[in-house]
Amino acid sequence: MEKELFRASLQEAAAAYGLMLTTEQLAQFTRYYELLIAWNEKMNLTALTAPQEVAVKHMIDSLTAYRPEFFPAGTRVIDVGTGAGFPGLPLKIFCPEIRLVLMDSLQKRVNFLQAVVNELGLRDVTCVHARAEEGARNKAWREQFDIAVSRAVARLPILCEYCLPFVKRGGYFLALKGAQFAAEAEEARKAIKVLGGKDMQLRQVKLPGLTDQRAIIEIHKTMPTPKAYPRKAGTPSRQPIL
Repeated sequence: MEKELFRASLQEAAAAYGLMLTTEQLAQFTRYYELLIAWNEKMNLTALTAPQEVAVKHMIDSLTAYRPEFFPAGTRVIDVGTGAGFPGLPLKIFCPEIRLVLMDSLQKRVNFLQAVVNELGLRDVTCVHARAEEGARNKAWREQFDIAVSRAVARLPILCEYCLPFVKRGGYFLALKGAQFAAEAEEARKAIKVLGGKDMQLRQVKLPGLTDQRAIIEIHKTMPTPKAYPRKAGTPSRQPIL
């Protein structure tokens, strides 16, 4: 019953937002929902479990980051602090030709992500156990991505230090933000400049059936991130670049 309700809610919300999901994509999203709920009983993955809420506030919310020019086939994407896989996994289901890295600091969550990837048969997805500050020091990841995405991890000045070091010159960092997006964007101007970003666009989005304010903050990276960043684990959150 809940599976059918989720599927119907997702299909309706996607259409309302202007996205068309294939039968295969609906099946993959539904299986993802089932795994999320099952694993959530033994570890904390999400506070939202009602089918309609997961469909809109997790799945469709993740897809608000989508713009066709950002996600062509072969695009390298990293989801920093992905948690239960948002927004990275919904974007991968919707854009199966992207190459995705899911990075999280908790091994248990990484185990869940790998189970979802295996169950859904997703290709070109790598699940990585690492803190952002450490992952961005790895040459395999540093400045290797066309797009970095992150959702509900930290305030924007902190998040920029976590994410911009992964983005290559000419790429973009997409931050999915809630009601405080305008204040956070203003607060992050110095951090963006220091870390190699330049242009910043605020794209407001509205989720079907909800009235709260949300936005995608799109930051264009035009210069390499200085070698001093990111600073050691814990420092960005304690001493953000302001």
